Amino acid sequence: MPLSPPLSGASAAPRYRDLLRTPEFTPLFLAGSAQVAAQTVAGLGLATLVFRSTGSPLLSALAMFGPSLAQLLGATTLLSAADRLPPRTALAVVAVVFAAGTAVQAVPGMPLGAAFGLLAVLGVVGSLGGGVRLGLLGEIVPRERYLLGRAVMNMAVGLCQIAGFAAGGVLLTVLSPRGTLLAGAALYLLAALLYRFGLTARPPRAAGRPSPAETWRTNARLLADRPRRLLYLALWVPNGLIVGCEALFVAYAPDRAGLLFACAAVGMLAGDTVVGRFVPERLRPRLAAPLQLLLAAPYLLFALGTGLPPVAAAAAVAVSAVGYGASLLYQERLLERVPEESSGHALGLHGSGMLACQGLAAALAGGLAQLTSPATAMALLALASLAVTAALTAGLSSAAPRSPRTARRRTA
Repeated sequence: MPLSPPLSGASAAPRYRDLLRTPEFTPLFLAGSAQVAAQTVAGLGLATLVFRSTGSPLLSALAMFGPSLAQLLGATTLLSAADRLPPRTALAVVAVVFAAGTAVQAVPGMPLGAAFGLLAVLGVVGSLGGGVRLGLLGEIVPRERYLLGRAVMNMAVGLCQIAGFAAGGVLLTVLSPRGTLLAGAALYLLAALLYRFGLTARPPRAAGRPSPAETWRTNARLLADRPRRLLYLALWVPNGLIVGCEALFVAYAPDRAGLLFACAAVGMLAGDTVVGRFVPERLRPRLAAPLQLLLAAPYLLFALGTGLPPVAAAAAVAVSAVGYGASLLYQERLLERVPEESSGHALGLHGSGMLACQGLAAALAGGLAQLTSPATAMALLALASLAVTAALTAGLSSAAPRSPRTARRRTA
């Protein structure tokens, strides 16, 4: 994946292989990719299993994105541990927990309530893993190349989702939804092995004991700064609403849901590639809001309902997902406004808040779909995303650094 132009005045732009040669980046990249593939395969398997047994768009959406709701609980209780635990051990343990939990979900006859309770537990644990992983990326990759490293990780998400949904569709046909869940559990276990044997032991980034009280204090410091708070909202809300649209793919077109998910992954991959490699530094502050508008606008076509041709639906989903590249630009701004020792917590708060908003949006989407239709619910969520982006644009302009090359990092 391409490297962006140098952020700190370096004489030559680094290349893909320069990043991949960075010690420990490759195992972190591979383990994260395995986790994304596991989440994709297992999520599709569980959503299909729930939809076949209940016929409910709401429950199938929650089956796929419900763990994101539990991220909110993790963000308010566990995030202080993201900088206070040894990264290698924490990441390996989290992956093992997900492997075990996913395997348990495949047990025949498991009550629906128990399956959703287990999803909630996994969501809470996942909030910690995201903060540890993103904080470790900041240690492994030089600060001036963080945007590039994050872009590469995001591009891996796109590729693994494409492969995961394609493989998931095949596995659903060949093995059944429960067999698909077991395949996801195996991928989580692979990620745990890559973390354990591919990374070196590192000490925690911050001293002190993790606790809910410390999590609350750090969250309050991070959100007290208005520009930083607006950046978090921009990272959480517009994207979350569009993920709510994606949560309805199974209900909208059960036979083409895997294709629609893959189209979204292709679009996201394209957007992250362009933003990570080709967008000049001087244009970055002005490009984030237009990208988020692009993220929502194509879903307005779903207001046509069954009149929207399948090819047009797939194209709209792919074009929309290019807009996910805005998150990279907002993350870059966020890192400029947080201290080094809180980077894992700050990025974990971004990740957990984003996933929590996605889970809430999936629940909202499912409820709207049951009252109206999946296509109508998608169009309504797209309108809401456009409105939020428009409302945040003015405040985000003041949050941008005056000069990308000379901006200094601010303390919390």
